[in-house]
Amino acid sequence: MAVMLHLVAALWALLAGGVQLLSPKGTRLHKVVGWSWMTAMVIVAVSSFWLTGFMDVFHGYSPIHLLSVWVLVCVAVSVYSARTGHIRRHRAFAVGAFIGVVAAGLGALAPGRLIYQWLVG
Repeated sequence: MAVMLHLVAALWALLAGGVQLLSPKGTRLHKVVGWSWMTAMVIVAVSSFWLTGFMDVFHGYSPIHLLSVWVLVCVAVSVYSARTGHIRRHRAFAVGAFIGVVAAGLGALAPGRLIYQWLVG
């Protein structure tokens, strides 16, 4: 269950994040897609803590879980910054979170990972 939730939310985060980067900023669409993207990012990050075992460094967790913590920080700072009018900071942390989800997605395609096995066999 956690794998499917994580995968669906991650795919939405990649799609919505791309739309956010390419769309005009400050519009109603930007805000609606942004909230759905931030929600997906939180779901991806939190659900990752139930996905353990790969590169077991600390009780089933790996360095990729540090990225999940970073994404949660980025989402919190980005939302707070937008709400308080610090748009440059909002942009920087939102882009940082998007780069994190892209990096994690690329890492998920590495040999030995579940998605790699699904795609390659």
